[in-house]
Amino acid sequence: MNMTDARTGAGGTATLPADEIQSTPPLKRRRHKDKLAALAFLGPFMALYAIFLVFPLFKGIYISFHDWELAGGYREWIGFFNYEDLWYDSAFWRAAGNTFRFVIMAVPSMTALSLLLALALRGQDRIRAFLRPVFFSSSVFSVTVVTLVWGMVLAPDRGLIAPVFTAFGLEPINFLGSLTWAMPSLVIATLWWGIGLPMALFLASLGQIPGELYEAAELDHASRWQKFVSITLPGIRRTMLLVLVLQIVLQFQIFGQAQLMTNGGPAHSTETIVMYIYNTGFRDWQIGYATTIALALFVIMLVFSMLQLWIGRRGEDSDD
Repeated sequence: MNMTDARTGAGGTATLPADEIQSTPPLKRRRHKDKLAALAFLGPFMALYAIFLVFPLFKGIYISFHDWELAGGYREWIGFFNYEDLWYDSAFWRAAGNTFRFVIMAVPSMTALSLLLALALRGQDRIRAFLRPVFFSSSVFSVTVVTLVWGMVLAPDRGLIAPVFTAFGLEPINFLGSLTWAMPSLVIATLWWGIGLPMALFLASLGQIPGELYEAAELDHASRWQKFVSITLPGIRRTMLLVLVLQIVLQFQIFGQAQLMTNGGPAHSTETIVMYIYNTGFRDWQIGYATTIALALFVIMLVFSMLQLWIGRRGEDSDD
């Protein structure tokens, strides 16, 4: 049997092996077009990503090795001197301590309150449907509006809370001028401002849990707490991890609330790392040192985010 006979099937119809069919020119052209289409969609995003994220990162690393002033164009290579100064800078460690204190207070509170709010607003009745956008609406405000509102609420003389103290014969508290209450006041304002997004994420995740699981738990006479621990929490675990990582990254970058409500006071008790970066770069004109502080903040956020992801993945592996 020759090659012509081998390629001829029943009825004299010519057939091709599978490998030759896969390599036919139309299929190759189709794959080439798919690659070009993927490149056309990804190309603009990758270009913007490289211009606005990758390049500034490496540019910042380059600047951190210089004594670089904002004005005057003075630039001198100094190696690791900025990092050495950062290590012995007591003002930086004070700002880092304030930032850590804020994150410890804000992140768990934001996660827990947004989850409780999502559980309360889960449902299809009209009241819950009306309240969901109401609670989310605060997230669309700018930081200027948020700080203005809470500045009026917490003002000791004409604030909205001051009459409550006066009604009980107490002296109104200067919340934003108190070493004790200034940081909690920033946390409360931040919770009011940012609770909408994590609440929406939890609502979407809760909607993905099959209702049959809760019906089966009802038949077994499970309590609300048992259903929450055994069904709800495992069902929203990935969303919980996402919310925690997002909140860690966001709250480490607190700036507007502290800048506009307390200006870092009283006695630098609310001065955060980003405020210190701003003051160093735009008040003292030391761009090289400010960039070094910014890179230190980037490393801190990266470490805590990766730690949270590692803990979350370990929990999933242990359950499996």
